[in-house]
Amino acid sequence: MLRVLTLATLFPDATRPTFGVFVERQTLGLAALSDIEVKVVAPIAAPPGPLARFGQSAGMADVPTRETWKGLDVLRPRFPSLPGVPALNPILMARALLPILRRIRADFPFDVIDAEFFYPDGPAAVRLGRVLGVPVSIKARGHDIHHFGSARGTARQVLAAGRAAGGMLAVSAALKADMVSLGLPAERIRVHYTGVDLDRFRPVADRTTAKAALGLAGPVLLSVGALIPRKGHDLAIRALVDLPDVTLMIAGKGPEHGELEALAREIGVADRVRLLGSQPHEALPALVAAADVGVLVSASEGLANAWVESLACGTPLVLSDVGGARELVDRPEAGRIVAREPAAIAAAVRKLLDSPPDPAAVRATAERFTWETNAAALRDHLGRLVA
Repeated sequence: MLRVLTLATLFPDATRPTFGVFVERQTLGLAALSDIEVKVVAPIAAPPGPLARFGQSAGMADVPTRETWKGLDVLRPRFPSLPGVPALNPILMARALLPILRRIRADFPFDVIDAEFFYPDGPAAVRLGRVLGVPVSIKARGHDIHHFGSARGTARQVLAAGRAAGGMLAVSAALKADMVSLGLPAERIRVHYTGVDLDRFRPVADRTTAKAALGLAGPVLLSVGALIPRKGHDLAIRALVDLPDVTLMIAGKGPEHGELEALAREIGVADRVRLLGSQPHEALPALVAAADVGVLVSASEGLANAWVESLACGTPLVLSDVGGARELVDRPEAGRIVAREPAAIAAAVRKLLDSPPDPAAVRATAERFTWETNAAALRDHLGRLVA
């Protein structure tokens, strides 16, 4: 029996049901294996005093410190955090977690710490693993490497944690190459692709009916992701100028909401842009299956779960050339990879609308990404670290 302590600052809770849902799904898959036991520690940053009422901390006070979440035993300890000073987070997190992990080990002698985000989870996990005498794995997902791996105050910690970890995971081969370019040892990095629930994310029998259920008609695009500059939603909106018959749905929330609304009005496409806000993961299959094309033109990514979910629904993609895009869009049926320019996005969308690939052929490109394969690979990786 392999006992795994999953450490994840990205993990859903009642106030943020879609926050890190891919980590939740991966952990559920691992815990379902007969020779694995899992406990989850999902630390929550707790800024001091009145600062706790603002930003990501707002509304977190009522989240329980321990609960059963979809069958998983999840602890949600708080650790002190100073907004705007991310360099201190791993130290503060490790200090807060050490006595908690010692108590856990008394009843659950975990064999390995599985850190699910490179920063701050990774450096904190390495500190904890060193004190407790257990190996550590750190998973890289994209932004944690591309931002924290180069930012002042955090880059050294990312590098030191990766070099000290027993092993690392990367969500794409492209991200692994980026990690190696930072100076992390290639021989200790394993590519670990995400999964997708192929039973839930599947093509619909009639896309026109699926659109009508959402109050839509005609060609429809879907972009999924936080409303932040890196995701490039503004570029997708601007592309509508050259796609006069097309509606764009954007599922996500974030600080750019007002700016995106203003942009749509300014360029005259507001009647064809639907800002849907944050959507529960259970609602996504209907949205994705109703779309003719998924448009996700981020400035940086690892390998986004939304990409795989789109393909599983038979919806081809228009992606920017970032992260593992070329590992996913590796055949014409899967979609197109384009420059992050509105005209290029519009041209690729128009080609896919004029000559739509067979949804079954699109779905076939996603069938190699299963949560069962993901869980088996993770078990093998963690087992090797323990051995």
